[in-house]
Amino acid sequence: MPKRPVEIGPTGIHTAQKIESLRLARGVSQRQLAALVAALGHSLPHTSISRIERIRRRCDVDDLAAIAAALGISPMALLLPSGAAQEAGHHG
Repeated sequence: MPKRPVEIGPTGIHTAQKIESLRLARGVSQRQLAALVAALGHSLPHTSISRIERIRRRCDVDDLAAIAAALGISPMALLLPSGAAQEAGHHG
């Protein structure tokens, strides 16, 4: 029986795109990101990063936190649209 495709909603799709975009902007390969994540004590193979970015695998909260830390950003920056993460921290 073929494996059912993973259903990923709009926030998951945005997060996957943001991970890839930020990784590329920093000049970091998927293998390098996997190594950075591993150095933080979280095992996430480069193949899993590839599947997350291609929207073939969900990014769970542990993965999200580790990827964000490896990229030097807040996990909220991966979840919210550009600028919204900063605005969410300011209540006026």
